[in-house]
Amino acid sequence: MKTLFITGTDTDAGKTIVTTAWRAYYKIYYPHLSTGLMKLLQTGRLGDAEFYQQFFDDVIIPLRYDAPLAPPVAAAMEHRSIDMDLIYSQLRQGQTQYDVFLVEALGGLGSPITDNLTIAHVADSWVLDTVLVVPVKLGAIAHTVANIALARQHNINLKGIIFNCVNPCTEEQINNWTPKQMIESFTNIPVLGYFPYIENLSNLEDLAKAFKNSMDMTKIQDI
Repeated sequence: MKTLFITGTDTDAGKTIVTTAWRAYYKIYYPHLSTGLMKLLQTGRLGDAEFYQQFFDDVIIPLRYDAPLAPPVAAAMEHRSIDMDLIYSQLRQGQTQYDVFLVEALGGLGSPITDNLTIAHVADSWVLDTVLVVPVKLGAIAHTVANIALARQHNINLKGIIFNCVNPCTEEQINNWTPKQMIESFTNIPVLGYFPYIENLSNLEDLAKAFKNSMDMTKIQDI
């Protein structure tokens, strides 16, 4: 069984789209494998859950809060707590059920999930193989290097980087803002690929094909 924790540099990294495309890739090209999908929790009445539910009817989201804010803030507004034991128990259950279990984080590695825990703490304490999603934009090199430094501080098993074109990107912009050789040299972490900008996100086969064509599948299969 393979579990992959998909986190990012911030809330705008496009983790949900990449995670959807990744699961679509497994479902379409490896239908003999059972796949599961979990998001640790959701803040906001509308959000990632509604996007996932366009394609999948079995997504696990243990906790939801109405306010689209950091989880401890959103929970406090409702006079509720964040039950990490519940989240962990559902993660462990998913890990026993599926050949491939994709778990989407929230925000970035430094984002708080409780008053005293960040996503980096979760990845470390739950020993999750982690992939970092980074939006292609000016400043991406610094954001990538800083997040990988944070991952190493927490002893996270970081398996690779995915650069995501959250907006239309030219080849020149991709090469200038997220130069693969330079980033791999700085970080010693492999770049798995560059997920393209997709205007129409309603077709699961298109998402799967985009993932297949943009990722180095030999690296991904080794994860």
